[in-house]
Amino acid sequence: MNGNNAAEHGGNLYAAMRQAGGNISEILDFSANINPLGLSENIRKTLHTSIESIIHYPDVDGYALKQAISQYYRVSAEQITLGNGAVELMYILCHMLKPKRILVTAPAFSEYEAAARASGATIEYVYLCPEKEFTIDIQAMIRQLAHIDIVFICNPNNPTGTLLLSIQIEKLLAAAQAQNTYVVVDESFIDFLPNDDAYTCRQLLDKYTNLIIFHSLTKFYAIPGLRLGFALASRPLTTLLHSGKDPWNVNTLAQNAGVTALSDHTYQHLSKELVEKVKMDLYHHLREIPGLKPYLPSVNFILINIKDTGKTGEELQQAMVRHHILIRSCSNYPGLSSEYIRIAVKRPEQNSILIDTLKKVIGEIT
Repeated sequence: MNGNNAAEHGGNLYAAMRQAGGNISEILDFSANINPLGLSENIRKTLHTSIESIIHYPDVDGYALKQAISQYYRVSAEQITLGNGAVELMYILCHMLKPKRILVTAPAFSEYEAAARASGATIEYVYLCPEKEFTIDIQAMIRQLAHIDIVFICNPNNPTGTLLLSIQIEKLLAAAQAQNTYVVVDESFIDFLPNDDAYTCRQLLDKYTNLIIFHSLTKFYAIPGLRLGFALASRPLTTLLHSGKDPWNVNTLAQNAGVTALSDHTYQHLSKELVEKVKMDLYHHLREIPGLKPYLPSVNFILINIKDTGKTGEELQQAMVRHHILIRSCSNYPGLSSEYIRIAVKRPEQNSILIDTLKKVIGEIT
């Protein structure tokens, strides 16, 4: 198991371009979990019409965007902190709370650990079992709460796709609040679910003052280059987060794009519909490739065990780059190894190219 590698991420198109040659537009990026529908025309128009506004400072309060988030997610605007991506807020939270120990599942998104280490914290893990489909054991997390300052949990979990009901997470929240431990729930991929009512913890914000929810808008709305996310928390925690951030941390283009995105109900519906259908088609095609064991997806990415191909994730990743396809080796995830890769769900025609190339590459190396 790998527990100490530096944080690395998917979506590094520039490095792939330098390695494979050609242009970014020629690379199919399955390493970053971005909405396969791509950038909406409404956001494109908003960016075009907003360009003249960059001669002015952004709205330091992000008023319009907070109102849009409040209305769409049914939360109080006073519970919202805007971020230059959700990751910025993770670092701010750890910087302000100065945790000594954090608890994370393994595997999980690497920036929880990186943000905590940057503030001097040590990391404890609850390892997820592949034989149990990487199910998150809430009772195991509760048993490890002693001397923990912050618990990080990702729902749906990246990279496994594991889902927890909010009533399961509430058990952890209650146990953690009894001993003054904060619980961070990262819901960055929850928008991809057909309906998140049974899974989101937003309705628990008024009940648990130790709850912080992180949410990314860059993945579902395909704007990772703009960087946009937010945190939801009690008013005291929101005040703390605001005191730790830069005044103009979210630029005007990102704020305006966010307002447009949250009002684009057609795009939201089409995105959920596409992902729900295509993810299962891709999953079944992957199962048919000798040597691959994909795990059942809940959202727009799939974790795959490639042990029976006889090659490592890094070797398969390098082989695919030569065909101008970028996938994500999972060797640097604590709790995983070089036996795993992760791929994003894209459009059907792009997924077909991936499947054909995987068959060819695996046939060459087995």
